Parts: sequence; structure tokens; C-alpha cells
Amino acid sequence: MADEEALEEVLSRPDPALVADLAAVPGDILVLGAAGKMGPTLCRQAMRADPSRRVIAVARWSEEGLRARMESWGIECLAADLTDRAALAALPDAPNVVFMAARKFGSTGNEPLTWAMNVLLPAMVAERWAESRIVFFSTGNVLPLVPVISGGASEDTAPAPVGDYAASCLGRERVFQHAAATRGTPCFGIRLNYAIDLRYGVLHDIASKVLAGTPVSVAMGHANVIWQGDANAWTLRALARADASCPILNVTGPETVSVRWVAQEFARRFGKEVAFAGTEAPDALLSNAARAFATFGYPSVPLAWMLDRVAEWVARGGRSLGKATKFEVRDGRF
Repeated sequence: MADEEALEEVLSRPDPALVADLAAVPGDILVLGAAGKMGPTLCRQAMRADPSRRVIAVARWSEEGLRARMESWGIECLAADLTDRAALAALPDAPNVVFMAARKFGSTGNEPLTWAMNVLLPAMVAERWAESRIVFFSTGNVLPLVPVISGGASEDTAPAPVGDYAASCLGRERVFQHAAATRGTPCFGIRLNYAIDLRYGVLHDIASKVLAGTPVSVAMGHANVIWQGDANAWTLRALARADASCPILNVTGPETVSVRWVAQEFARRFGKEVAFAGTEAPDALLSNAARAFATFGYPSVPLAWMLDRVAEWVARGGRSLGKATKFEVRDGRF
């Protein structure tokens, strides 16, 4: 990937399945919390799938230059503090809403704000856009650690969140389920772990440590990953599947990825030695995404391609977003 412009072009490239599914849900798409790691390319992907559609991105816009860049893609950008009820009320109605606002890092030590962002705000959004289709992000962290040999927790696995972040994300799911059950709001939940961009993600975290000669923790010895472009496409396609039953799907890749193996693969590509810290536990945070594959098909980007591209990016000093995933955390404290 030559640069960030080329990367974002690839990340936001729509496929025919996305174009077809969005055609089934006409009207504006309102993306709340659009300035995070995934929001900009999700908005651009929606715009490219249907250039005639109004895509509205809402955020505080603290990152310099991001709003202007997104506006250059044809996206309408609005500034709002989503925790302000008056600001929510002033935002436009839209038949399609993607809810991306959340709080994870910094949750430990400021638990009240975490719960306000992850539970109270979704309740306000569900009330404000009660007549809209709503697709919302959740996380695989709501599920328990499962044996590595299990193939991952499925949607039938009982949630068992550890820590305030995971518990509040389960609260977010329950709020939207309640809105669907009581108001008939069509909802759909995306339990994601973990999206991969070249500038952040589990693979970026491991590659950066290997290149720097920093020991790689294998405390959480295995993980799931999915290319961000695929995760965004599936999120947008979920708008056509939102209904009052509020389906919630695990969204990730098909492999149970060994952290040790990934580190060794990067070491081989970099021509370096790799050191490890800790030992693998028999369980890990793993999701089984078989239902998502049956719904959306398999991810279009394979793991080996991601490894190659991340290695090239990190080796030449490509920009990092500076947002570590902390995938190795086992005690729920983020």
C-alpha cells in the first residue's frame, strides 16, 4: 500500500453485495460517532456504494483535518456532542442509522462516564430514532473466554462480561433489544473483534513490537481478526437485515490466530528475532462467526494478505494511529 490515501481507497471500496443490500434500504444514512478508527471509511464506503445517497457523519471532530477530508469525499459532516439531548434532537431524521459511538480505553478509573457513553447514550439514540433502522456496534468482550480448541463462542453462548467496559457494552445490547421489543425499532448488533487496518489493530500491535525488539505478550495467546473493509461492509449490509427481533452477530474472521505464530511470521519478514512474555493460557477471547459467514459470505481479505501488508507498512514507518487494541488484557481493565 503506497500511502494512506491508497489504504483508505481500498478500505472503502464497495463490492456488489453491499451495493445490492443498500439498494434495499433507500434514504439517508446517519452515522453517529463517525470520527473513530472505522467511521471515516465506513462513511466513504456507503457513499461509494450509492453516490446519490446522502451520508451524514456526526462527531466532535477533534482530529485535525479529518472533517475536511471526509467532506472532500462527498460526506456531509455535522458537529455535535451526542451526550447532549438538545444536540441529538437537532440532528436530522434518517431512515438508516449506524451507531458507532462508544468508550473503551480509560474505562478503568472513570466508570460512570463509560456507562453513560455505552448505555445511557444508546438509550437516548434508540428513543430519538425510534422509527429508523439502527445498526449498532458491540464487542466480543461481552462473551466469556473459551477454550482455544472450542472454535470460539457463538451467539448462543451466554454473555459473561468481565469489567465495566464489557458489562456496559452488554448494557448497550440490552438497550437496543428493549427498543426493538417495545417500540418495534428495527435493530441489528455487530459483535466485533478485531478489525484490522494497517495503522492499528492486533496485527499492527504485534508487528510494531517485533520490529522494536519488544517482547510480545502471549497472555492472550489467540485472537480473531477481520479486515476493516469487510467489517464495515457487513455493518452497512446489516441495515437491510435489521428488524424487531434485534439480531446480534459475531463479526470476525474464520481463523483462531496464534499470537506466537503471528509474531514469528513478522519476525521472519523483518529478519529479526522475537522474544515472548508469559505463556499461552488454554482459553482466550474468541468468537465463532459462522452465522455471519452464512449471512454475508466469507471475508474477502485473507489473513496472509493482511500479514504481508501490515509488515510492509510497519517496516517502512507508516503512520500509526497510536491506539493499541490491548487485546492481551484478560481481566477486563481497559
